[in-house]
Amino acid sequence: MAKLVLATGNRGKLAEIIEILAPLGIDVVPQSEFAVPEIEETGLSFVENAILKARNAARHCGLPALADDSGLEVDALQGAPGIYSSRYAGEDGNDQANNQLLLERLVGVPDENRSARFQCVIAFLRRPDDPVPLICHADWEGRIVHQPRGEHGFGYDPLFAVDGMQRTSAELSAEEKNRISHRGQALAMLAKKLPGRL
Repeated sequence: MAKLVLATGNRGKLAEIIEILAPLGIDVVPQSEFAVPEIEETGLSFVENAILKARNAARHCGLPALADDSGLEVDALQGAPGIYSSRYAGEDGNDQANNQLLLERLVGVPDENRSARFQCVIAFLRRPDDPVPLICHADWEGRIVHQPRGEHGFGYDPLFAVDGMQRTSAELSAEEKNRISHRGQALAMLAKKLPGRL
C-alpha cells in the first residue's frame, strides 16, 4: 500500500482527507506521528503555503507529502481573512474566536453584500526537492450568515451558507460536505492524478 504523510495538525482536515482518499488504498499518516516541527507559513498565497508545508513534511519523514492550505475569502472584507483564516483572531485564536471576529467585522453588512468563498489548494510532493509539485485548486461559493448554525464541520463552517442551499456547511453531513466542498473538489482532482505519482 502506498504511503504518504499529511502535513497538517488540524484534526478536521485530517479526517476529511483520510475519508476522501481511502478508496484509493493510500495509507495517509499525519505528520504528528513523525514529530515533524510546524513550519511558519510565510507564503503570500495558498499555493506557496501548501508547498512550504508539504516540503517540510517530506524533508522530515522521507515520504511523499500532501499539504492543504485553505481559507475563507469575504468580499465585503476585501478577501479577508484569506490566508490568515486559521489565525484571524490571533496566533492563539480558535474557531470560536475567529468566527466571533468575522461576525463583528460584518456587523451592518446586508445579506446581498455578504458573499464569500472557501479556497483550497492541495500540494503533493514526491520528495522535498520535487521540482514539479502536483497542485490542485478548488473554491466553494456561499455567503456569511448572521449567526452560527449547525453542529458539524469545523472552522467557519457554521457561518458559511452554501450557494443554492438553505443550509450552512456545518448543517451538512460529512458525506455531503466531502462531495461538494472546496477541499472535496480539490481532493477529487488529486485522486485522479495521484496514482501515477506514487
